[in-house]
Amino acid sequence: MKKSLLVLGTVLTLAAVSCKKNESGNKSVIKIDSTETTVTDHNGKIDSVTEGSYTVDVNGKKTVKTDFVYKATDGTLVKVVFKNDPKENTVAITSNKKTFTLPKSETKGDETIYKKDDMTARVKGDSLHLEQGSNIIELKRTKI
Repeated sequence: MKKSLLVLGTVLTLAAVSCKKNESGNKSVIKIDSTETTVTDHNGKIDSVTEGSYTVDVNGKKTVKTDFVYKATDGTLVKVVFKNDPKENTVAITSNKKTFTLPKSETKGDETIYKKDDMTARVKGDSLHLEQGSNIIELKRTKI
């Protein structure tokens, strides 16, 4: 009986020691990216508001895309991507696996208007007012 308890204790001790996890992990699998992206506005100033922005530079032509998540009054989340490049300025609104891309039509003070066919998007500050025919949807920018 003493021998079986001694053997059982030894086996449990060895099992506990051999199952010790190495917390350091495999350092060659995860590579840390130390690059930093700075987004600038059209005047060359650093833009601190556009947290979801990234700049794509193709052949010296810069395209700035800014992603935001907006929330409708009914709680529906909508992904909105603003794209600014030398050729065009657009907004892409994605909801329910459908994306609507609207080109910028005009700017009135602090309000920007995007239009295509019967759909109009008015962006002012953190709100987006979407009109399609007689349907009106109010969206507010969220921080997720």
